[in-house]
Amino acid sequence: MRSAILDGQTPNLLLLQYQALPLAVRSLIFIPDFSFTLSAVERRKPLPSTVRRAGWVGCNILLDRIPIDARISIVKENRPASPAEVRRAYSRLKPLADLKLEKRGWTLDVLSAVRSLGKTEFELPEIYALENTLKKLHPDNHHIQPKTRQQLQVLRDLGLLEFLGDGSYRLK
Repeated sequence: MRSAILDGQTPNLLLLQYQALPLAVRSLIFIPDFSFTLSAVERRKPLPSTVRRAGWVGCNILLDRIPIDARISIVKENRPASPAEVRRAYSRLKPLADLKLEKRGWTLDVLSAVRSLGKTEFELPEIYALENTLKKLHPDNHHIQPKTRQQLQVLRDLGLLEFLGDGSYRLK
């Protein structure tokens, strides 16, 4: 999965939750290929020598590291979303696909951090309080706060955030 992400060959992901009796789709979530970053993938231990595919290494996709904006609901609570609603959610996110992988990873991680605050409007110090979380995701970066400010500007330019002035922001 790491090489697929690095090579731009990540597949789209559909997550289906269904109910057996009566047979019904409870939820269907679409995660676009460009929403996967290296920080959203966790390497698993290689398979032991006692199994047929010994040495094979898989991964876990850490869904909590994929921003809620990138989890597009097609069906939610047994109700299909309108095609226009799904297209609108995808179109809103699509500009991220044009960012280079490293920048996109940071942008999505900062968007996840913003979403973790659980509010629509927030202040820069609130994001700075999440510096350790971002440092764990990007241990080679020693300038977390400036990088975070830069990514807030990218999110603003992509139309996902609104800058209100004096270090205040609003999610759109």
